[in-house]
Amino acid sequence: MNSSDDITASHDDWPSDDEGQRPHVLSFNSHDPSGASGLMADAQTLACVGVHALGVSTGTWIRDSVDIHDHISFDEEVVREQAVTVLEDVSVHVIKVGFCGTAENLRAVAEICADYADTPVVAYMPSLNWWDVDQAEDYLDAFRELVLPQTTVLVGSHGALSSWLLPDWDFHRPPQARDLAKAAADKGVPFVWVTGFNNGHQRIDNQLANAQSVLLTETVERLDAVFTGAGDTVSAALAGLLASGADLEAACAEALSFLQGSLAYGFRPGMGNVLPDRLFWAHADEDDDHDDPSDDPPEGPGLNPLDHLPPTSSKH
Repeated sequence: MNSSDDITASHDDWPSDDEGQRPHVLSFNSHDPSGASGLMADAQTLACVGVHALGVSTGTWIRDSVDIHDHISFDEEVVREQAVTVLEDVSVHVIKVGFCGTAENLRAVAEICADYADTPVVAYMPSLNWWDVDQAEDYLDAFRELVLPQTTVLVGSHGALSSWLLPDWDFHRPPQARDLAKAAADKGVPFVWVTGFNNGHQRIDNQLANAQSVLLTETVERLDAVFTGAGDTVSAALAGLLASGADLEAACAEALSFLQGSLAYGFRPGMGNVLPDRLFWAHADEDDDHDDPSDDPPEGPGLNPLDHLPPTSSKH
């Protein structure tokens, strides 16, 4: 039996990530005890794409797989101290902003992002339909004024971004990705990744756009289930892939493919919605009965989830 001296090494003997062997993503998000979204989803997704997650908890939901019942936010100083402490120790490649709970927390997050202005920021805006209307409006206003000017890529569903960024839209057609990108650009956001745009015929468009043009369109088949946690999954995957050095268009495409694989092998842990199985790549051969979003489903367990990403249906 080895003694403690036999298995103990000095700190200097361990490899450092200072030379970029492992990317680090700092995530501001709330805790979700159901495991569907929030920090748990971020940490699992980032690990699956080979990235070390640094999680700053902004609060906790009181929720299950059926619904969100309440949210308890941390004080802004608690959020700030978590982030500052780890940032003084670890070099961060990308910052992800998820749900932060209060306008005060958003102010703290925005100040930290501004202090690290050279670090790309991926900001995800979820649907806030579960929340009190006045609280949601205050939060959205603060996010618009404080966080968007620090954001590199804004991620959100077509519905959530449209109702937030273009609430007075009165054209006969729904807002397009470029319309949303132009609205975000007014606050300094260079890129918007719009997910879940229903184009009919059971197909969904996902588009990367800036104020000038649509840069990428990925189309996927609609899956017949109600999912919780898809937005945090795709935005965390995007943050991780960018931290790993992928260019933006490739990162968006691979993040969407990772999401589609997770949804295709989704599972229902309780009485509510289906959760993404972010570890689909590790056991994708265990059940051939899942509906897969592509003609080329992931095959077999493997060490790298990116080796098992299903292709999206089309790319423009």
